[in-house]
Amino acid sequence: MTEALPFGPGALVFVAAYVLSLLGIGFYAHKQRQKDDMQDFFLAGRNLGFTILFLTLYATQYSGNTLLGFSGATYRNGLSFLVCVHFMTAIVVCYLFFAPQLYRLSRENQFLTPGDFIYHRYQSQALRILVTLIMIYALANFTLAQMRTLGTAFAGISQGRVPVWAGVIGLALVMLIYESLGGMRSVAWTDAIQGGMLLVGFIILMGLSFSQFGSITDTINKLASNPETLHKIRPPNAEGARNWISFVLLVGLGAAIYPQAIQRVYASRNAGILKRSLATMAFMPLITALVSVMIGLLMAAHLPGLENEFSESGLIPSETVLTQMCLELMRESAFGYWLVVIIFASLLAAVMSTADSALLSISSMITNDIYGKTFRPDADQGHLTRVGKYITWIFMFPLVWAALAYEGNLIQLLKIKFELLVQCVPAIYLGVHSKSLNAKTVITGLLMGLAVTMILIALGWSSVSGIHSGIIGLAVNLTICFLGMMKNSRTF
Repeated sequence: MTEALPFGPGALVFVAAYVLSLLGIGFYAHKQRQKDDMQDFFLAGRNLGFTILFLTLYATQYSGNTLLGFSGATYRNGLSFLVCVHFMTAIVVCYLFFAPQLYRLSRENQFLTPGDFIYHRYQSQALRILVTLIMIYALANFTLAQMRTLGTAFAGISQGRVPVWAGVIGLALVMLIYESLGGMRSVAWTDAIQGGMLLVGFIILMGLSFSQFGSITDTINKLASNPETLHKIRPPNAEGARNWISFVLLVGLGAAIYPQAIQRVYASRNAGILKRSLATMAFMPLITALVSVMIGLLMAAHLPGLENEFSESGLIPSETVLTQMCLELMRESAFGYWLVVIIFASLLAAVMSTADSALLSISSMITNDIYGKTFRPDADQGHLTRVGKYITWIFMFPLVWAALAYEGNLIQLLKIKFELLVQCVPAIYLGVHSKSLNAKTVITGLLMGLAVTMILIALGWSSVSGIHSGIIGLAVNLTICFLGMMKNSRTF
């Protein structure tokens, strides 16, 4: 059985003070609002500068999955999960295919959500609703994973002093309050603090880990000398290599069109700030995802066989490797103890920054694309902004319940949402560049891509020869779109 981390009263006071400080940021952001409209509430008045934009992109992209999920997956799979560094880098590359053009269009047409671009480009409310529903599902899945990690981190910090469900609900309430007060302005400012904490925590953790557990060379030699762990350093076979490519495409293409990421593109103060932020983001996988891989490898060599143990945290045992590492670091010195306190505060920060961004995007899409454009097109901005706040609160309750009830691993949740989200790729990536793609073609391709993906998953074929079912569905989707573009080009 995995042992609880020995957090004392001082650590709990530190974490509690940090969490409560977020409410202060929410109140300050509320006072800084300029208008009572959705542009100000959901996009911070389109005025995010470089530092805030970069850190909110960083804090949103790197979540609880990065610390717990990536390290756990590396522990199970070994060096083959080095693919996470590649697919996190691919996200930034994929931004460049559409973000500059989308930013220009958003300024010209005052887009609020991805659905606004879809309707502007294709003049189809049906396509707008279809894309919006897929994105809401993906974000609900994403938020579920974050809330589950929130429960795990809180369990580690409280050591049973407070029930996990009470901790999750309490932290969810803090998020709801500061988000309702200041909207994206609150979210971006808290993300900046949380992103900074996460970045510093990762760097210090890696240095201390090498000091405590040895170099990567020592780790590889140790894994190679143990027949039970030898498979974790072997290069992938042909199917494994195909799976790498598939994973890079799945996450790279899909994560770049996260609604919260697109809305941060909209919220940038100008195109130069957006480009500098994305350029800086290209280096972050080396500081973040790679650190998680190193943690997983170090613990695979230092503490093999963890899969056979039982975890009280609710995570599968291999996803407690970070906790196990932190336990040993805390025992070594007072510096190690307080570093781990900061790391777990960073973990809470990463989860909260990702979850609050997802919730804000869900609220904006339901309010703008479904309620506002379909049921209340005559509603004023003040009314729609209030509805958006109500939706955030209403949506959180089933997500918290599902997070507490869910059993399974975090990487599986990561894959499921991308399988479907990636089907929206043609509508956005091709839509910003091609005028010969029409709504009928996009809808046909999207529905066929979804059908192929869901049939394969229902049959138990989450991958075929290493290729994810979502990528197979996307290939069908893109084929239909390209054929439609060729037909329309000949017509013109």
